[in-house]
Amino acid sequence: MDNVSHTLVGAALAHSGLRRKTPLALATLLVAANIPDVDGVLYWMGASASAYGFRRGWTHGVLGVAVWPFVLAGLMLAWDRWVRRRRHPEAPPAVGTTLLWLALLAVATHPLLDWFNTYGVRWLMPFSPRWAYGDALFIADPWVWLLLGFGWWASRRRWAAGAPRAARPARWALGAAAAYAALMLATGVAARAVARDALVARGYAAVRVMAGPEPLTPFRRQIVADVGEGYVIGEVDFLGRPRFVTDGAGPLRRGDADPAVAAAARTARGAAFLRWARFPFFIVDRRPEGTVVHLVDARYTVDPDARFGALSVTLPAR
Repeated sequence: MDNVSHTLVGAALAHSGLRRKTPLALATLLVAANIPDVDGVLYWMGASASAYGFRRGWTHGVLGVAVWPFVLAGLMLAWDRWVRRRRHPEAPPAVGTTLLWLALLAVATHPLLDWFNTYGVRWLMPFSPRWAYGDALFIADPWVWLLLGFGWWASRRRWAAGAPRAARPARWALGAAAAYAALMLATGVAARAVARDALVARGYAAVRVMAGPEPLTPFRRQIVADVGEGYVIGEVDFLGRPRFVTDGAGPLRRGDADPAVAAAARTARGAAFLRWARFPFFIVDRRPEGTVVHLVDARYTVDPDARFGALSVTLPAR
């Protein structure tokens, strides 16, 4: 998920009553909900090809979830001792064990939320590089923003006013967001079943089917189906009778038989991309100065020049 969603989860947890557990609880929850995304520094550095192979791995896996809370709680305790209480000697100290379990709670929500979208997460890194995908929520879901944002805002106002049951809106918002995510998981399962049945009726044997969410509307699903010879791309719409509609172009060929594709896959950039890609296909462009192999992931784009979901590898001319 995007960092707005992660931050709102941390804020809603804090205003559900956890912010009162110890000094620095709010800051700990907000930072912990986002800290696994430190691997995004590769994008900021312009190393997008390396980021494809590294993102949502070490920092999001079981080892990261186990280590981050200790790192963050230690940093918070150091801030509490050397900065906060030096400025305010009368302030009560932060409780280390409480900061630790709050950090663990918020850090654990991060890979769970990331699993809900089509980008996926590698739960078992560094022990296994296997990706897992929930295919339930769009990476920046405005309905998640609305639910969590309203709950956080309402509870924050109630806490500031000293109103009774100030934590209730944030708790209801967390529950509603969880129910929405569960509903989206269920509609994803239903969309895959509709697409599979339609493909079988057309003579295809679907090996893998992705029913990805689309922006803004929870009623439509983007379908990418691996049918062996290539990928069938289409949509399932739940407004009315659910049915699978293809894009009309026929299966998108993999294009992986060209020897140049194998050469591109052996490069560091190509290998990193293919470790990340879920539905890869290839376009080979031979030029006098060399061969350009476009590696594209059909779950995000079919445009070989797209800024996200595609990578070009140039092989020198012989």
